[in-house]
Amino acid sequence: MLPEMIDGGRFSLRPFRADDANVVYSYASDEEFSRYLPIPKPYTLPDARDFLAKQAALDRELNPSWAVDIGGVACGGVNIRFFAEHQIGEIGYAVARRWWGQGFASEAARLVIGAAFSSYAGLRRVRAKADARNVASVRVMEKLGMRREGLLRSDRLCRGEFTDEVVYGILRSEWRA
Repeated sequence: MLPEMIDGGRFSLRPFRADDANVVYSYASDEEFSRYLPIPKPYTLPDARDFLAKQAALDRELNPSWAVDIGGVACGGVNIRFFAEHQIGEIGYAVARRWWGQGFASEAARLVIGAAFSSYAGLRRVRAKADARNVASVRVMEKLGMRREGLLRSDRLCRGEFTDEVVYGILRSEWRA
């Protein structure tokens, strides 16, 4: 099982807490933050509370998630979902707009992927998906050493609109710690 806490140096990864509701609401209600994410719009404080309750209920063995904590405040999140008895992982990440362009998303994702490859000897690959228009998310995947594996046309339904989704992946043999 992956650790509940991961030290990233200038940030930490920790479980989301119920008292994160106001900060999650603050960054998730930002239209630029949510532009490519399939989250409710408008995003409300009850949506944030629902998100946090769902995070607390996740099976950490199959879908661990962490808050990206900068200076004691949740500023985004990262998760990994495992399939095929921990042979395939799918990572997701998001960071509040205030912290964009500073490497937090790629650093957090790198820590989780590294921990996953270290913890599960049978893990063969990790993949990630993003709205094809989300250039910043694509850049994160590329910085992780992932390769573009495909374009899924009209594959994601987000606020009533079907959008294209890109798929990137990295094999254990390609991973550089």
